[in-house]
Amino acid sequence: MRYGFWLPVFGGWLRNVEDEHMEPSWEYVSKLAQRAEEIGYDLTLIAELNLNDIKGVEAPSLDAWSTTAALAAVTKKLELMVAVRPTFHNPALLAKQAANIDHISNGRLTLNVVSSWWADEATKYGIQFDQHDDRYARTSEWLDVVNGCWNQRGFSYQGKYYRVEDNVLSPKPLSKPRPTLYAGGESETAKNLIANKCDAYLMHGDPPEIVGKKIADLRSRREVAGLAPMTFGIAGYAIVRDSEAEAKKEVARITDVQQSARGYANYQQWITGSNLEQKISLEDYSVSNRGLRSGFVGTPEQVCERLAEFAAAGVDLVLLQSSPQMEEMERFAAQIIAKS
Repeated sequence: MRYGFWLPVFGGWLRNVEDEHMEPSWEYVSKLAQRAEEIGYDLTLIAELNLNDIKGVEAPSLDAWSTTAALAAVTKKLELMVAVRPTFHNPALLAKQAANIDHISNGRLTLNVVSSWWADEATKYGIQFDQHDDRYARTSEWLDVVNGCWNQRGFSYQGKYYRVEDNVLSPKPLSKPRPTLYAGGESETAKNLIANKCDAYLMHGDPPEIVGKKIADLRSRREVAGLAPMTFGIAGYAIVRDSEAEAKKEVARITDVQQSARGYANYQQWITGSNLEQKISLEDYSVSNRGLRSGFVGTPEQVCERLAEFAAAGVDLVLLQSSPQMEEMERFAAQIIAKS
């Protein structure tokens, strides 16, 4: 099992807790990333939203791509998985930018391709916001262009959304055959696209039995396409305590729903824009990415057992959130990673 963590670009993951003591600043996230690779974490996921999804749109948040470039220069081992939304990035220019960061990091850059969901954000930044299936059609072309620019000389492309003529991109990425492309999604459109054009499938939090079915489904689609096996990752919110009672007390604290919290303002847009397989309650929405559903809550022994269940289901990667992040990541590393 590989262990990753979400970089707290929003200042936390809890919609019911205003101050999580993890300031969205370069000083904090750079120290966090450097410490993480010292204590056994394999990668960090840098989310891309220009508005703060967790603490409300007026709250500060860090830019994903400039933060990733800076982290590439101050870390040594950590995989840097940066989110990218095709609607917000010209694919040929993004391919150039990503190749450059891949060189800065000595081949540690990977991409998490996200087909967007937040209409208000697009409007506030002057970006075209397509409907669900149109967004995935755009993403499909976008991936073709990025991959073509990375792997061909004089690449040309003519599609509905993008046109490129005789592209020149040099130097190419260090990562071969390309930087790994991760993606997530629960609609049929999303799963077909990911199975055919990406390298890894990322899932929101869910119990192992549900995750196992999703993995089997994507594996089947992948085999039909005649492509190599994929990597599978799961999101999870970690609460490791000395007793089960202590862990449950913390769950009660962070899911004490306060619908007046600024982070709930976009709840309906997230539900309608994401085309999810399951109904999401306000309690689920209290923590980002359905993280509590993964069940990484309890004593070290209980969490290790849960991780073993996910490994048996086919999960290769766990992407963790916690709060306050530095302290909880230290605890998880000492009590879980060091013993695994």
